[in-house]
Amino acid sequence: MSILDRPGRSGQRTDVDAAFRGSATYRSLGEQELSPAEERFERGRRTVGLFLAPAVTIVFALLPIDLPRAQHLLAAVLLGVIVLWITEPVPIPVGGLIGVGAIVVLGVVPADDAVGPLGSTTVFTFIGAFILAAAMLKHGVARRFAMTILSMRWVGASTARVVIAFGLITCLLSAFVSNTATVAMLLPTAIGILSVIAKLMQDKGMVEPDFDPLRLKVGVALMLMLAYGASVGGLLTPVGTPPNLIGRGLIEEATGERIGFLDWMLMALPICALMFVALAFVLLLLNRPEIRRIEGVHEYVQQERAQLGPVTRAERNTLVAFGITVACWIFPGVIALTAGTESDLYTTISDRMDEGIIAVLGAALLFLLPTDWGRREFTLNWSDAATIDWGTILLFGTGIIFGSLLADTGLAETIGTSSADTLGLTSTIAITVFAVILAIVISETTSNTASAAVVVPIVIPVAVAAGINPFVPALAATFAASFGFMLPVSTPQNAIVYGSGVVPITKMIRSGISFDVLGALLIVVLLPLMIELVLNV
Repeated sequence: MSILDRPGRSGQRTDVDAAFRGSATYRSLGEQELSPAEERFERGRRTVGLFLAPAVTIVFALLPIDLPRAQHLLAAVLLGVIVLWITEPVPIPVGGLIGVGAIVVLGVVPADDAVGPLGSTTVFTFIGAFILAAAMLKHGVARRFAMTILSMRWVGASTARVVIAFGLITCLLSAFVSNTATVAMLLPTAIGILSVIAKLMQDKGMVEPDFDPLRLKVGVALMLMLAYGASVGGLLTPVGTPPNLIGRGLIEEATGERIGFLDWMLMALPICALMFVALAFVLLLLNRPEIRRIEGVHEYVQQERAQLGPVTRAERNTLVAFGITVACWIFPGVIALTAGTESDLYTTISDRMDEGIIAVLGAALLFLLPTDWGRREFTLNWSDAATIDWGTILLFGTGIIFGSLLADTGLAETIGTSSADTLGLTSTIAITVFAVILAIVISETTSNTASAAVVVPIVIPVAVAAGINPFVPALAATFAASFGFMLPVSTPQNAIVYGSGVVPITKMIRSGISFDVLGALLIVVLLPLMIELVLNV
């Protein structure tokens, strides 16, 4: 598209479809056409990190600090890794692997001890859940679900209801499918609906002939609802987002308390529900749609749904595998509610129906359920499974490694004791507030997964040093790690909608600050109450 064809640059009538086609594809930062200022910033950030990370590690390792050698070197390496995660001179998962390698080379722990946590069953939960999600995306199960909701006539008649419906769809899908995959899958549909709204406004003379359809307030509301709705929905289940599994694993290791799948959902549901209500209210308030009643969206969705055709055998197989997996995840919680957590039945079932094992067995069904038995074709093949997000799995594994080493070397306890003394943290509420603020601040500058991996191991010994059960503040930090709303780099889903060209950075920051504060308040106030009601902790 030439500069004369771009919206807002001439008196010509804007080609809405061309405007969205040119801006609705997400690209990594290296693939985007950045402004000169953005290019300078990104180049500078990555260059600084390339030299700053080893410098921080070496300087801290040489400082005359009164720490045991293992703790001192571990702290130095961890600081360097955090710099790598924030500045991204290398991909974030590679930064974690470099740190693990440095720990072994420097002699902090033997290699076998360092990589041992990679054998955690939680890693298998990730792998199984990602493979199930890959099947849902490949065969269009998730898209069919979205189109079914949007095809309801009461949804398509109102701009506000379209935005809210998109948020509900995103929340429900992201509870089981990765937040990033959910947003990436729904983005084309959101762009299609936004183009219908833009054309309707154009035809009714509500905008100038050469208006910019990428700068509609309704577009900002719709796109931010996609990004933020995924973050909120990801909290609903333990497998909804990587920080949940990381935090849960670290809490179990530190306290011996395991949070079942159903228990997690019961705790998270009120927080997610209230956060979604706040999300819809604030987004529509700050980005009030230019048009309230819309025509054509219902017809557009119906056309898209018709193109999906009838439900295929592959879709049915995917739903069977998914349904069996979720049922097995929830079953121990049902037994706990009926027979009690102290019963022999619950102990036997919870031990044998480990979530990691259930996840990989559920994923294995996809390779056993045929779509064409005569040709020996099955629901999924290995090339599909090979494309899952192995980077996140590696990042999760390195996060667990650092969390375990912080505990094993005693560094976490040292940090906790000194932090409690310095900050005067002596109560559950004070430590919980500290944990939530720290997790949100870190998640704004690095990945939510890295935030959970760094903050939870710090918060646990802070609580222990103060003589407080670390369960509540550690779980609060886990939840807060998913509340990074301000910047495109805060979460991949933020980056996707920012890459669409519809959301100006100033609008994302303004809305994101509101939800960071609201999320923090909800977690601090409501989570301890839900933990008491559900787990009696």
